[in-house]
Amino acid sequence: MNILHVSAQKPDSTGSGVYLSHVVEGFARLGANQAVIAGIAVDDDPSFPAGVHFRPVRFCTDELPFPVVGMSDVMPYPATRYRDLTPAMTAQFKRAFSDAVDDVLDRFVPDVVVCHHLYLAAAVVVERIRARAQSEPALAPCKIVAISHSTDIRQMQRIPLERAFVCEAMGKLDAALALHEPQAREIEEVYGLPAAKIHVIGTGYNDEVFHPVEGKRVEGARTMVYVGKIWRRKGVESLVRAIASLPPEQAPVRTVLIGGYNDPVEFEKVTGLMRSCPYHIELAGVVGNDELIDAYQRANVFVLPSFYEGLPLVLLEAIACGCNAVVTDLPGIRAWLVGQLPDAPIRFVAPPAMDGEGEPHEDALPGFEAELAQAIADALDDPSPACDTTVLSWRSVCQRILDAVERV
Repeated sequence: MNILHVSAQKPDSTGSGVYLSHVVEGFARLGANQAVIAGIAVDDDPSFPAGVHFRPVRFCTDELPFPVVGMSDVMPYPATRYRDLTPAMTAQFKRAFSDAVDDVLDRFVPDVVVCHHLYLAAAVVVERIRARAQSEPALAPCKIVAISHSTDIRQMQRIPLERAFVCEAMGKLDAALALHEPQAREIEEVYGLPAAKIHVIGTGYNDEVFHPVEGKRVEGARTMVYVGKIWRRKGVESLVRAIASLPPEQAPVRTVLIGGYNDPVEFEKVTGLMRSCPYHIELAGVVGNDELIDAYQRANVFVLPSFYEGLPLVLLEAIACGCNAVVTDLPGIRAWLVGQLPDAPIRFVAPPAMDGEGEPHEDALPGFEAELAQAIADALDDPSPACDTTVLSWRSVCQRILDAVERV
């Protein structure tokens, strides 16, 4: 089987980029022939499994004289916001991705195209492949699907950029793929797609590297790890305050925060809260995969107190490594995880009231932080054994993608 993957973003950064990379690896293990089109900076050099053809769309070049366009308004690398694209920049973007599609199709005939984000790049891909298929019979059987990562839906709701073009093209998809049921309903509403065209595939993890290791974790050691951006919207400030509120016999002995930051002001506020916390909190920054896995395997508890998430990969990785988990009860996460892993050791904390998407109401934070603190204490006291999570491996996600394709 020949599979083409497309993303407007870097394939080795942010949640959707990591998702793309792991899906490519999963299909490689299934023996597929693959090609990838992705937006990267002029000096980036992403890595893919042997045999995967990579056709970059390079930004900060004469063809695209601006940084990679980010699906979020704040990205962990220099990026252009979609809301800031001028008509000329939009035309350059569309032409660059259309040319990339032509280059790949001249040497590679896909059976399936997997686009990441139901947005501008996917719309260009759909229109170009459908146009070429009219005169090239070999392309006619090609199925095109697109995976939502939530940020595409937010862009469609917030800005008018090429909205009619995107919706028209998404209507020509063979299937839209959602991470969970609430997201599936959003796709139906925002893009006007029929429910029969939308399939839930979830997310996955690499079961070859994320697993418990005998002797690494000291049961009852009361250690905790957080993985994600050091950012208010990820609930990090609330996490530090929640830890500080616990009595010594209930608090974690050591907490490690893994991840980078974009906003120096927010970061300084977090570090100030940490300095006043009576318990040890360590900022590890951005770490390599080996160090990340080791942190999961040593921690008793994983915590993700975020105020906005799609379906967080880090949660699956932590559970797979044997952590108990504490996570905000955001739309879609509980229903999907409990449906897949009914025995998973997860404690859900009700989110605070919101002033806007990802923006908690200040008056609601004390109650949220009190519940978060109690959930952390309970998780640290719980010696629940690791559960079998292999149903959520990337190989399983790839199979669910193929199952969705076969149904259309």
